[in-house]
Amino acid sequence: MALRTLTRVAAGLLAAGLGLAPTAAFAADASISHVETKPGSVQLLVSVPADADVDLDKVTVTVDGQQAAATAEPAGEDNTVRRTAVLAIDTSMSMKGSRFDAAKVAAQEFLTSVPADVFVGIVTFAGDVTTVLEPTTDRGAAQAALSGLTLSKQTRLYDGVVQAVSEAGTDGQRSLLVLSDGADTSTTPIDDATQAIKDGEVLTDVVALDQDGKALDALQQLATAGDGQVISSDPAALQAAFAAEADVLARQVLVTATLPSGFAKSEAQLKVTLATSAGSVTAEAFSSVVPGAAPLVRETAWTPPSWALYAGPVALALGLVLAVVLLAPRKQPKLSAEDRVTRYTQGQGAAAGDGGGGLLGDTDVTFAAAKETAANVLRRNEDLDARISARLQAAGSELKSSEWLLVHGAIFFLSGLLGLFLGGGNLIFGFLFIVLGAVGPWFYLGFRRSRRRKAFNASLPDTLQLMSGSLAAGLSLAQSIDTIVREGAEPIASEFRRVLVETRLGVTLEDALEGVGERFDSKDFEWVVMAIKIQRQVGGNLAELLDTVAATMREREYVRRQVAALAAEGKLSAWVLGGLPPLFMIYLLLTNYDYVIVMFQEPLGWAMLAGAATILGVGVFWMSRLVKVEV
Repeated sequence: MALRTLTRVAAGLLAAGLGLAPTAAFAADASISHVETKPGSVQLLVSVPADADVDLDKVTVTVDGQQAAATAEPAGEDNTVRRTAVLAIDTSMSMKGSRFDAAKVAAQEFLTSVPADVFVGIVTFAGDVTTVLEPTTDRGAAQAALSGLTLSKQTRLYDGVVQAVSEAGTDGQRSLLVLSDGADTSTTPIDDATQAIKDGEVLTDVVALDQDGKALDALQQLATAGDGQVISSDPAALQAAFAAEADVLARQVLVTATLPSGFAKSEAQLKVTLATSAGSVTAEAFSSVVPGAAPLVRETAWTPPSWALYAGPVALALGLVLAVVLLAPRKQPKLSAEDRVTRYTQGQGAAAGDGGGGLLGDTDVTFAAAKETAANVLRRNEDLDARISARLQAAGSELKSSEWLLVHGAIFFLSGLLGLFLGGGNLIFGFLFIVLGAVGPWFYLGFRRSRRRKAFNASLPDTLQLMSGSLAAGLSLAQSIDTIVREGAEPIASEFRRVLVETRLGVTLEDALEGVGERFDSKDFEWVVMAIKIQRQVGGNLAELLDTVAATMREREYVRRQVAALAAEGKLSAWVLGGLPPLFMIYLLLTNYDYVIVMFQEPLGWAMLAGAATILGVGVFWMSRLVKVEV
């Protein structure tokens, strides 16, 4: 935090060259030019008088009158506090001749005298404002930048000051030295420049070359905004003025103080006393401080209730009991000869795999054991096994139900860990990810099933047309299905391939086709199967019948798309109105956590959330009913 009380030790050095009388306060006192706060400590940049020989081993610091342990060292030896100085140089045509030469010599003197750790930047202003050099410690680059300066018309003084303040940055101590010999000629008001200096907390000194009247008053306003001073000079004394400014930085002392034990205030009066051969110099400043150590978690973070201390061990115990129950060996049912042969061949295959040895074999065995455990769980819950299998088949997945159960469990576990990691241990954030891991994979299968079903229904009329053409060409129904397998599009080709396989295993053609309709939940295809059944029972021209059914489907699809286009606006409104409240709640949790978390901690907040969820659910339900039209 930059403070606006930097003592101008330049007064003593400029007394002879500029004809200024040094102030007695500058000779007796130092000043605190910058304060950086850390938990339990503060770092202060102290500017000492030019004639003071400071004993760094004898430094005392008080915080609101309480003694604090402190150390002092030259500012250039510790780079933890950044120091930046920006030179804003007038390069208008009024500087032509001895003024411009003297300005470059003075700037060169500043670069030579300023401490090596100070970042120096250069901004020029005339008809244009140019950042000649961004703040850097490379003095060679700075010297080269000065050598390449040129003059042009106009004097955009205020724009140059605003640009220089921006280049000074926001870290550490920032100072600005402005050199100008003329009034501003731009349309920018001076208030913009003074406000930029105040907002940027940049200490500003102005060197005025042969200025008086309103021009000098404007420069004084800039210096006052930056708690600096105006140094009236001429080309002959310009070098001494810049050297004095560099000496201010060279004589700074970095004081590090530890806050007194038990100090709990957030603001304090800081007083530094430095011993010299001629007495003591003091510097004072009022600044904010950070007492104690930085908290590991924010004080307003959600704290679990007391019963959560017991819920954790209970949940762990239940999990262990469930694992023992699932893994415990059970009495095996009587096996048929076929089952025994199958298990024997599987055991031989596993033994052959073990013969390879190594990590890969162990991994296969572990995965096989985990899959067998999942299969045992599904055997005890045949309804769950049937639902998973139906979902996988409808989605076109080649995974078995036991394999999917393992994948789903892994996603659930990893999602919970990811939520706790991203949320920094926040249980609500972790719970949201756990819910996402629990329902996300299931919704993913539903999404794939829906997309596959749409592709099936979209291709069905063309498929029926192809079957009709095959039948009209003299092929049988089974041969026409084989034609679709070879020439049809997915997913119809793979499903009809399954129909052929099932028929070769003894399933009737009608039953195999009915299975396709059930997997896709397609009413259109169920009508096709019904038509095929009736034709095979009573006879007739099946090719003509399929043509009629295909034409009917195309007409229904045309009407369906018209309805979807008309209902699109209502559906979009339902999605926006239904998704906006929960998404905005998540946004507030991430950006203004302390403001929103009260809703989840207080009974009144729970009631409000329940009421909002109920009203939102009813609204979404009615909107979905309004825009859903059965065709």
